[in-house]
Amino acid sequence: MKAVVIGENGLEVTDVAKPEPKANEVLTKVATCGLNRADVLMAGGAFHGAQGGSGTVMGMEWAGEVEAVGSDVTNVAPGDRVMCTGTAGYAEYAVSDYGRTMRIPGNNMSYEQAATLPIALHTMHNAVVTQGRLQKGESVLIQGASSGVGLMAMQIAKHMGAAKVFGTSTNDGRRAKLTEHGADMALDSSDPAWVDAVLEATGDEGVDLIVDQVSGSVANQNLAATKVLGRIVNVGRLGGGVAEFNFDLHALRRIDYIGVTFRTRSIDEIRDIVAGVERDLGPAIADGTLSIPIDRTFPLDEAPAALDYMAANNHFGKLVLQS
Repeated sequence: MKAVVIGENGLEVTDVAKPEPKANEVLTKVATCGLNRADVLMAGGAFHGAQGGSGTVMGMEWAGEVEAVGSDVTNVAPGDRVMCTGTAGYAEYAVSDYGRTMRIPGNNMSYEQAATLPIALHTMHNAVVTQGRLQKGESVLIQGASSGVGLMAMQIAKHMGAAKVFGTSTNDGRRAKLTEHGADMALDSSDPAWVDAVLEATGDEGVDLIVDQVSGSVANQNLAATKVLGRIVNVGRLGGGVAEFNFDLHALRRIDYIGVTFRTRSIDEIRDIVAGVERDLGPAIADGTLSIPIDRTFPLDEAPAALDYMAANNHFGKLVLQS
């Protein structure tokens, strides 16, 4: 079968063996794949957890039709339309753990739309609801809100009852679109005045929860913008993985600072996360309340160009490959 593989001299579209599902796995004929920042890192030679290096088949999320299931799988069956997470998804066929495989609700959602959802849903339900402990009526700020997962975070916060949602983006054009996707106020995190704007909008208290995909340059500003006994969930570090940290401000505001990643989670933990998504967000996924705009779609053969386009950081929403 055709797949996108990390070669000695960059990405290659080549033939590899078709995978066989284990007892706990689902084999899907892939229709579409979603692109993610981790894919760009791996294509550039970095590792994402244990993934990466020469010979790796790319791809962390995909959608398609179930072709076969292992003996322990009961939640889906051949012929079902599904969206999945795992590894080696940039291919004509891919396998996923049954707990990382969700039925696509109804008949109206396209495979292109479905491929944009799994990682964003899993990541941000965990960050906003489980780790962030969002309660109805609280305020939330999403750092890096114009990414696909950022847009989903704002929508999940609204759906779960947040009273006020702030979103940040350093790009003027993308920032102007945030209010169309859940933000009550859009802010430029490269302008230090954003903290004052948040404090003014919250009666000088700060927000209850920050979901941070930037960190680095905004780490201490986040502390200043979070209320006493608030929470910060660190999801990403696009603005830098190492920075000065104001431990005194952290202590004074008694902030819960929580780090999350899927790279060190067990399969049982991930299964629980996916089950939580289906429990809390299932109807909102089905009726389109939770959705991510597609910036552009590329054929699978053009995966290198698609990842270059993502690395240029000029897109809004998700990029999708068609198998």
